[in-house]
Amino acid sequence: MSTPLPRWWMHDSGGLRYHFRALRYRGRLWRNFIDTLAAWQEAWHPPRQRLVVIGPSAGYCLSAGLLTRFEEVVALEPDQLARGLLPRRFRGVRWRFDDIDCFAPGGLKALAWHYPDAALLFANVIGQRMDEANATGMRDALREQLAGHHWASWHDVVSTARRPDQQLTARLSQDLPLESLLARFWRGGELPLVDHHTYRLMEGAAQYALWPLTPRQHHLIEWAVHAPAASGPSTAQAADG
Repeated sequence: MSTPLPRWWMHDSGGLRYHFRALRYRGRLWRNFIDTLAAWQEAWHPPRQRLVVIGPSAGYCLSAGLLTRFEEVVALEPDQLARGLLPRRFRGVRWRFDDIDCFAPGGLKALAWHYPDAALLFANVIGQRMDEANATGMRDALREQLAGHHWASWHDVVSTARRPDQQLTARLSQDLPLESLLARFWRGGELPLVDHHTYRLMEGAAQYALWPLTPRQHHLIEWAVHAPAASGPSTAQAADG
């Protein structure tokens, strides 16, 4: 039996606070990041007819070009307001809502069991649920429980109040120390940050971009894609874009 997803209106990383930020910043401050993320999403073509999106909020960072390719899109979203907004914002999408909490004990196994033939998209949620204590266990669970699925994720790598020195994107196909990646965006000096313990979440290539969530809060985002061995390469691949 799966653990039901909790329902809420307020949350540190979602709910009404996030809707207010989206209303205020999405049209200008987030624009470049949303365009980059849309290109990544639209370059991802999992051969499935159903998509499960974990933590989409109201879809402020989701691409309609991705969603409309699927016959059905299932949302795992605890925010009641977001559940009401999603069908209004994406009227051409056939939405359904489910209550599986995939981050509860056994949740990833339940997700894989309930949706064996679906593609899965983690919408900037893994970095909110991972910390130093659970990082290894969660990485292993994601790789083991979802090995047979096509799945993708964008997630926080680090967040900081310091403005980046360069606004760019990066694609890595080899392991580098996190400090080497950060040096591409922030040059020298102290960089006080929150480490979300998601760097190199999957093996293989990954892509990176900056998300200025607010004028004083900057996030480095990682995008990576996994394809099961039977459908292609056995390691994770990042879509070109």
